Amino acid sequence: MPSTTLSKPRVLIIDDIPNNVEVLGDALATDNLVQFATSGLEGLALAESYLPDLIFLDVMMPGMDGFEVCRRLKSNNVTRHIPVIFVTAKDSDDDEGVGLTLGAVDYIKKPFNPALVRMRAKNHIEFKRRADLLESFAMIDALTHLSNRRRFDEQLKLEWKRSQRERIPLSVLIMDIDYFKQFNDHYGHGGGDTCLQKVARAMRSALNRPADLLARYGGEEFIAILPQTDQLGAIATGERMRVSVELLKIPHQHSLVAPIVTISVGVATHTPKGEMTDASALLQAADQQLYQAKSNGRNCVAS
Repeated sequence: MPSTTLSKPRVLIIDDIPNNVEVLGDALATDNLVQFATSGLEGLALAESYLPDLIFLDVMMPGMDGFEVCRRLKSNNVTRHIPVIFVTAKDSDDDEGVGLTLGAVDYIKKPFNPALVRMRAKNHIEFKRRADLLESFAMIDALTHLSNRRRFDEQLKLEWKRSQRERIPLSVLIMDIDYFKQFNDHYGHGGGDTCLQKVARAMRSALNRPADLLARYGGEEFIAILPQTDQLGAIATGERMRVSVELLKIPHQHSLVAPIVTISVGVATHTPKGEMTDASALLQAADQQLYQAKSNGRNCVAS
């Protein structure tokens, strides 16, 4: 099938000379979505926001050269997995060695053959996408098909940094199925697995935005990250999750809360003026609120 615009790979060109950008862009534009930056600092910012599948990086640029740009890309957890191809008029083997040592995947010398550039770009993008697919499988809980704890931990670090940098609120919710041990004991582990799957789908349906992340945190415990969400918004989302699970009406004869499966929800929100010093403090606060929800009788949201 022909690729659609949405499925095209994203390529970023970082070069301070507009003519170089134009020539390279023309070679790549047919098969890729191409963005460009004309300085190292602009390229670093665009790489973090655009998250390209491949970066073509000029070595000789004023202010910050390509080697330093590559160093910074590879030291940033957000951009370190993006393959970098150096493009340069320098033909020294030593320079090529420096570039590859810094983590670049290829080194193209000017003047270049456009057909060769397209072929190398296609190969490196395909390799990256396969690697991304394998990594995504390692980030998914096999039973519920939600993100797993590793994926959650990585995303929380990123969203915490963004919250600090952009001074926007960040909320975390922790959900626990009420009296799930008793459910497992009565209905068996097969019934328990089916329950977990249904509850996971119900809670995911209560999330409205692609940026929201729901993960299985372990056993019958789930956790969600809500970027750019204040306390009231987080409480409303927690309540939607609670109601979505309640509406499943999964029988639970040994619950002390209701004759059906229910969840308790703990909510914590970090604001730019808050006293939390790191992401672990936000997580701990949400866990404390989950404990409070259980103390309040379960099947409720505490914040």
